[in-house]
Amino acid sequence: MRMAGTSLAGCKKKDMSLKLHEPRNIKGVISYRRTFGDLNEAHLNVAQAIGITPIASRKEAEHMKEKLQHIETNDLYVVDSLTHSIPYLIKGAAQLLDTIGTNFLDSLTAKGLNPNKIIVTSVLRTEDDVKRLRRRNGNASVNSAHFYGTTFDVSWKRFKKVEDEDGRPLQDVSSDTLKLVLSEVLRDLRKADKCYIKYELKQGCFHITTRGK
Repeated sequence: MRMAGTSLAGCKKKDMSLKLHEPRNIKGVISYRRTFGDLNEAHLNVAQAIGITPIASRKEAEHMKEKLQHIETNDLYVVDSLTHSIPYLIKGAAQLLDTIGTNFLDSLTAKGLNPNKIIVTSVLRTEDDVKRLRRRNGNASVNSAHFYGTTFDVSWKRFKKVEDEDGRPLQDVSSDTLKLVLSEVLRDLRKADKCYIKYELKQGCFHITTRGK
């Protein structure tokens, strides 16, 4: 009888029930615009001080491995299908992006929410990229911090759900809730003087410039 009991215990089925949230301490910020209101001038000043010299083309970026780090989708964030920028950042910006991705995932866990990754929507822009962008959007700035490898945009509309390793279905987290959690993460980094942040309403993103090399 003991052997039969041991055998049954060894064949225990995986828990495939829906993993529900246990939300707690989700506060966000009082005002996105007030909390993340750093003007383009602040972004530009630090970008020009610590970033690369603006480059003409994507081919040029490929030969700057000593100054730029290539970024790609990983366990911390997703790089979107970039249409008017290329996935390169200076070391300080790449480290900041890692920190944001890590802190966001940790914060979701601490707040009882299922894991999601941030999505990077824009990174380094070459002069060629901006010319093409201006054909589509006449308001695209020719004096952007995106020229310097210091700056990236993170969506507050879209996130990428992390699937459970054991295949257990996960309850979805609303984009509004994820935005609240992300805003807390970004607010803390901005308060620690790690970055400048502008809340972009029309573009649906946080425009972020590192303050560290």
